[in-house]
This record gives sequence, structure tokens and C-alpha cells, in this order.
Amino acid sequence: MAQKGVQLDQESISCSICLDLLKDPVTIPCGHSYCINCIKSFWKEEDQKKIHSCPQCRQTFTPRPVLVKNTMLAVLVEELKKTGLQAAPADHCYAGPEDVACDFCTGRKLKAFKSCLVCLVSYCEKHLQPHYDVAPLKKHKLVEPSKKLQENICSRHDEVMKMFCRTDQQCICYLCSVDEHKGHDTVSAAAERTERQRELQLSRCKVLHRIKVRENNVKVLQLEVKAINGSADEAVEDSEKIFTELIRLMEKRSSDVKQQIRSQQETQLSRIKELQEKLEQEITELKRKDAELKQLSHTEDHNQFLHNYPSLSRLSESTDSSSINIRPFRYFEGVTAAVSQLRDKLQDILRDTWTNISLTVTEAGLLLSQPEPTTRYKFSNYSQEITLDPNTARTYLVLSEGNRKATLVSQQQSYSSHPDRFTSWSQVLSRESLTGCCYWEVEWRGGVFVVVAYKNIRRAGSSDECRFGRNDKSWVLSCYEDSYTFFYNNIKTPVSGPRSSRVGVYLDHSAGLLSFYSVSETRTLLHRVQTTFTQPLYAGLWFNYCGDTAEICNAKQTKVI
Repeated sequence: MAQKGVQLDQESISCSICLDLLKDPVTIPCGHSYCINCIKSFWKEEDQKKIHSCPQCRQTFTPRPVLVKNTMLAVLVEELKKTGLQAAPADHCYAGPEDVACDFCTGRKLKAFKSCLVCLVSYCEKHLQPHYDVAPLKKHKLVEPSKKLQENICSRHDEVMKMFCRTDQQCICYLCSVDEHKGHDTVSAAAERTERQRELQLSRCKVLHRIKVRENNVKVLQLEVKAINGSADEAVEDSEKIFTELIRLMEKRSSDVKQQIRSQQETQLSRIKELQEKLEQEITELKRKDAELKQLSHTEDHNQFLHNYPSLSRLSESTDSSSINIRPFRYFEGVTAAVSQLRDKLQDILRDTWTNISLTVTEAGLLLSQPEPTTRYKFSNYSQEITLDPNTARTYLVLSEGNRKATLVSQQQSYSSHPDRFTSWSQVLSRESLTGCCYWEVEWRGGVFVVVAYKNIRRAGSSDECRFGRNDKSWVLSCYEDSYTFFYNNIKTPVSGPRSSRVGVYLDHSAGLLSFYSVSETRTLLHRVQTTFTQPLYAGLWFNYCGDTAEICNAKQTKVI
């Protein structure tokens, strides 16, 4: 109890300006006491106003009071000093370079405890007390200490900005609302904050949902890794046993199969690892985004909230991995079956079945291929910029629109001689090779053959080896106003579907998937090819009649010829 009494006396004889023990204490007319130098310095700043006030209760005096030493307090201070106690706060209470300092402290300033959005001043706990005791000050809005209080002042009218202009999307003061923002849609900053707070909560819900989806996807991929490893190990073990029975005749084939399985296993695990890393990176980013949104939602300063809201509320595009297809069976069991057939049929069957073994291994890897897109937005993610190569165009084709558009004309063009040029058929190939997943569209008029082909297709001459769709090096969709037809290796397949002047082409090279779509308000599948591509592919066009024209577009273009 004695120690508590000393502490009380110690606080009662501290200067509320410097927060240290009173030095040469003086008492002003309202009854509050200060160090003589502290109150002189404080009033010196008020001399121009010719009205002086008490730093604690804000009572004003005119004229400036005469300062008289408070002898009793001076004696108490001396007695307290003899005890060895000090009233000065600990060093950690003082404001550092990164802290918000009390605007009322003189000398070494204390850390601010609160900032007032009405006074536009930051206070330490001692100087904040009047805001709890004085009735008018109790109505002021106190927030966490902020270094950006002056940003709440209108630079034009020097008034606190308590309004928000929805027309110009900016904080304004009341005078602005009746001046340059007159007639605009204006509301109080608090009302706008309430509206944006609701939007922020919706954004947080979306972020949290996306985090949950991504975390589930990561778990699915982890199971997928386990399944692939288990299936691959079983396939390797079984294959080695079977090939051992074939002794020397099958030793080389056994090594080849093992190498293919391991290679495909490594490829798929690498693909999963890359996707998993992307998902985990997105989860980390989403959690960081959620933390920022959470911090913003707790911001008490409306103007700071509205200033930071636009940049924080937008969400980046999601990684395209929301749909991960899992196939509940062993990936490489087909290899074991195929190898068992070889064991039973020996050399003759080996020659006919070896290709089947290789394809079975490849097909196991296709289980993790990206699913074919279903919406225009998803197709646009694979949009491929394609230009036509003038060195491949037959001399009766005119290229334009940055070599994206081709038109068949009757007059021969002055192209230079080139070994890649088609000499007899009005055909042209793209400059860019196509691997991975690609999507592009062809806008056509009159008639056109939409093509994908290997680069090593023959160019010179008029034989079927040079003609798109008449060999095993090219795949073609013929588009005319009254019909669609698919050609491959000189086999003609009629295609039904809605007529449109725009055709979409989706290619998943590694999966051996090639799809053609009729594109209008909706996208309708016309024909799909499932095969194995052994080389990079190139987009192409082929025309039969003068005046026919076509332009290769990406999925985001809407230009009509």
C-alpha cells in the first residue's frame, strides 16, 4: 500500500507536457501545473492568436497569465527525487522513426496511443485523457495511430474530407460537394465505407473459397502421385518378370519398355509437381490477399479504406486447374497385358504388337492431360497467335492483315523462289509451330480448307503427297456454305453441324487430340480426332476458287471479313 501511494504521488507531480517530474513547477489559473519552461514554450506557439489555453482542459485565458512558482509542488518534487524514483517513462514508450509520435509532447515525444480524425492530431495516452473526460471531445472519432492524417484534409478548402463522390470516385469535403462536385452522386464517407465493406466481405468469401478449392486440388494431386508411383512400379516389376522368361530374345524389348514407363512416369510427376507448385503458390498469394483484405476491413479511417480499397479488392485470374480428372485405375496395367501377349506369341507377335505397347504407355500419361475447354473464356486461355508464312504460299495467294489473311486471286504474285513454297495447290502453312495446347479460329468467306500439317509435307508437284488431307501428314476440315467434310490420308468423312463463317481449332499435341468447332453465339463440336502426333504441327489454309478468303484469328478477336 505504501508503494502504491508513492506511485500516485509520483504521477500527480509529473508535467503533462514533458511527462517528466515537474521542474520549477508553476500553476496556471485553471489549477493545472506544469514545468515553467514547458508551459512557456507551449504558450509561445499561441502568442500570435493572443489567446492562451491549458494543454489539459483547454480552458482559455486573455491576457496571458502571469506564472507564479508553486512552492508546495517544488518541495514534493525534491522529496521524491531523494527516494531515487523517476517519473519518466521507459525508453520503449518513446516514439522511434517508424512510430507515430504524440503531437502534444515537447522535447522527446512519446508514442501516440490514438489519432483523432476531428482534431487531426495524434495523442499519447496522457495527452489523450481530455478526449475521455471533456464532453465535446468525447464525440471525436479516435482511431489507431496514423501518419497519414493530413491526407484527410481537402487541399482546395483545407477542410476535413467527410464526403465521397461516387461520380468521380474520390473523397471530398462538404464544400467540394456544393462546389466543383455539385450535382454529382455524393454520400458520406461512412455510408460509402459501409457499402464497400459489404463488397470486401464478398471478396474475402471468394478468396477463402478459392483457397479451399486449391487445397483440395493439392490433396488430389498428392493421391495421384501415389497412384502413379504404385502403378508404375507394378508395371515395371511385372514387365521385367515376363521379359525374363523370353530370355535373350526379349531382353532388348524389356529394357525399352522399362525406359518408356520410367520416362512417362517422370514426365507425369514433373507435370504434377509443376501444377502443385502453382497451386501452392496461388494458395500463399490468396492467403496474403486475405490478410490484406482483413487488415483493410479493420481500418477505422474511412478515407484510408476507400483509398486502398480499389487496389486490394481486385482478384487476379485464377490458375486454370479447378478441374482435375482422376481415373480410378492403375495407369500402366495395360503395359503388363501387352507384354504378356508378347510372351505368348513370341517373335511374330512381337513385330505386330510392339507399337501397341508404346501407345499403351503413352496413353497412361494422357490421363493427366488438361481437360478440353468448354467455354469461350477457357478456350481463350490457349489462344495462339498465328501468322502465315509467305515462303510457303502458292504464288496465286495474296497475304494481308499482317500475314494472317489469305485470298486466292487469278493473277500470279511476284513471290521469290523458295524450297518451302507449294507449287501446284493453293495452300499455305503458318510460320509458327504448334505444340502443347493451342486454340485459334478461322474466319472464312466462299470456301476454305482449315488445316493442320507436319512441316515435312511435300511441297513441289501435284501428287497427293503435296495435297492437304490426301496423305498421313495433314488433317483437313473442308468448309463450304452447304457442307463440312473431314479429310485425312485420302479418307473422306462427311461432317454435320451448324453452318458458321467462323471455325475454331483446338489442339492438344501431347494428348493427340484435334477438335474442330463451329463458332457463333455458341461453340459446337464438328469433328474430333484422337491420334498420336510424332512431330510439331503447323496451321494451314487451302483454297479452290478465286475470291475465296480466310483469316486466322485468336479466340479474343471478333473481326468479321
